Amino acid sequence: MNRAVKIVLIILSAVLALFLAFFVYCVAVTAGERLDMQKLSLNENCILVFDRNGDEIETAQKSAASLSELPEYLPNAFVAVEDKRFYSHRGLDYKRMMKAALKNVTSFSFREGASTISQQLVKNTHLSGEKTIKRKLKEIKLARALEKNFSKQEILELYLNSIYFGHSAFGVENAAQFYFGKPASDLTPAESATLAALVKSPNRYSPFRDAEKCLARRNFVLSLMQEQGYLSREEAKKAQEEPLPAAPHESRQSAYLAPVFEELSSIFPDARSGDKLRVYTALDPALQKLLESQETDSDFCAAVRGADGGVKAFYSTCGILKRLPASTIKPLAVYAPALEENLISPATPILDEKTDFGGYSPSDFGGKYGGYMSVRYALSRSVNVPAVKILNSLGVDRAAEYLGKMNLPVPQEDRTLALALGGMKEGYSLLSLVDGYATFARGGAYSPAHFIEKAEDCQGKLLYTRENCQAKELDRRVFSEDAAYLINDMLMTAAREGTAKKLKSLPFEVAAKTGTGGTDAGNTDAYTIAYTSEDTVGVWLGNRDNSPVKATGGGLPADIALRVLKAVYSECAPAPFARCDGVAAALLDKEEYDKNHRMLLADPLAPEYLSLKELFRRSALPEGTSEKFSRPKIQKPEISVVNGSVKIVLCQTEYYDYEVKRQCGDQIITVYKGKYRRELFDNSVCGGKNYVYSVTPYYCGIAGETVTLPSVHIGESKELPDDWWE
Repeated sequence: MNRAVKIVLIILSAVLALFLAFFVYCVAVTAGERLDMQKLSLNENCILVFDRNGDEIETAQKSAASLSELPEYLPNAFVAVEDKRFYSHRGLDYKRMMKAALKNVTSFSFREGASTISQQLVKNTHLSGEKTIKRKLKEIKLARALEKNFSKQEILELYLNSIYFGHSAFGVENAAQFYFGKPASDLTPAESATLAALVKSPNRYSPFRDAEKCLARRNFVLSLMQEQGYLSREEAKKAQEEPLPAAPHESRQSAYLAPVFEELSSIFPDARSGDKLRVYTALDPALQKLLESQETDSDFCAAVRGADGGVKAFYSTCGILKRLPASTIKPLAVYAPALEENLISPATPILDEKTDFGGYSPSDFGGKYGGYMSVRYALSRSVNVPAVKILNSLGVDRAAEYLGKMNLPVPQEDRTLALALGGMKEGYSLLSLVDGYATFARGGAYSPAHFIEKAEDCQGKLLYTRENCQAKELDRRVFSEDAAYLINDMLMTAAREGTAKKLKSLPFEVAAKTGTGGTDAGNTDAYTIAYTSEDTVGVWLGNRDNSPVKATGGGLPADIALRVLKAVYSECAPAPFARCDGVAAALLDKEEYDKNHRMLLADPLAPEYLSLKELFRRSALPEGTSEKFSRPKIQKPEISVVNGSVKIVLCQTEYYDYEVKRQCGDQIITVYKGKYRRELFDNSVCGGKNYVYSVTPYYCGIAGETVTLPSVHIGESKELPDDWWE
């Protein structure tokens, strides 16, 4: 066997080994993946949904489209643009996959996709949207299983009824009603192509956001339909001349229903087709209408949650998705846990300066640093470096434990100091963050949000109530009442004078935190989360595709939160946050705090202007009390002889009165008694003598410790001789 043959055999063996290793990896990764028929076949036709007033809601899920009732060109439009070999493959388009793989290899990215309609269906119903090899392998396995269990017509029908079309429209029937005000069975070829055009990116291609892009994409779909024989040249040309819809059509079908049905599926996982349910929700129709009326230039999500956890209103233009929490994570992961662990108080001084944490060096907004500041100031102004310093002291794993108690899990890969500023791979949904802040409003007890209050069968038999079925989740203690009270108080400062100060006009107690996240290209996430003792409001602005937005957390999101809170309390203001016996107000020595950055309780006799008032847990009051007024004490003054006079300099003791005495031999006289002077001169001394001075401070008649100064000698004065000029 020559050398060339050996090399070829070695290469083939290596390739075979790599293939076998990849095969084993594929089997291991997808071992637990199975088709969930419930996710593919839940029939909502027999489910009635009611709001908090008992009025029935027109549910989008009542309008699933039957493929047999649709014009042929409607499903063909989706096949033409999304999967032209749909009818010939068995779930996977290998030719398209090879082209996509080649492009991804050459571009070192996952930009090019090759998902068939079958793959898209299982991704929409079973998997997340992350672009990883692991998720793709699961998708491939489920797509092949789907093709074995369902016909092409069944797959196409399920697909059309599961697609998200933007603006809270799920499924082709709901999209037809939203965009065109007609049932899907009445859509024209141009309208069908418009819906097919939206699938790639509903936010980008919405006719109500960018008509030019939408028109170009729609006409591209029509050209593909002509090319693949679904439309004649004349039909395609006529369709291309048809105008786009100018405005959405009125509908009560809202984004609120998507999480309702998701929650329903978890409550009744074994629901069968034909089961009839009457579902009663926490929906407030007026608040829901208010959320849906907000106008933004980007994707938008908002939620209003009551103290009992019932979601009164929820609206999203991009479904429920996870986003990086930005600075909204600070109270949840940093400040509240550190308060609970007695690492900080609202008054704790902390140095805001450029700091390197083992290679991680966060910056404050604008690259400027503020020096020493209180924890209250740092939180209310959302300063970055103090938050990272506190997390470094607390420990990331300890912070993750607190977040986990609020159903905010922190994966191991996210357990870094960047967590203090919302640095995560995936993040949380807005509703999850709202639940976290509601924990503060509820005095430190966690309760997950819910949409459904109760469910009955068609005869009125009670099948489910929130209280009876999930009582163990209703009051999970995360923080003590005193730690929660202090967080509430500091976040009220944020609403009065900090980053959420747009809320300061509200005539009741409100706490709030803003957050703005992004990249060098611009902001991608903008939050305001505000709460009272009774309700929590969360607002997020961004784009599903992470394209930049102009908003900041303290801008438009705060404006929307303000409008919502005004509407919620238009008739009756909320109660103030409950007082807490575990919290006490204390006065600090302001001079000691400002100059030496120490927390020392103020002397009871201190004047008001020299005291700093702050709140503390009673169990963690500052140790030590200043005695500078009840027992006046000064540093040793400076003494010197200048031109035959004695000069005494009193240092930083201007709030005392002083008595200065002079001793020469047995004679003691008072040379000064009165208010503070920085410099005192004694001109009545005689040459050739030694003098000893003492200084006694007084405050309100109370004599302090007398300080004796070093002895000074006054030299003899010499007369000049008559011939001094010689």
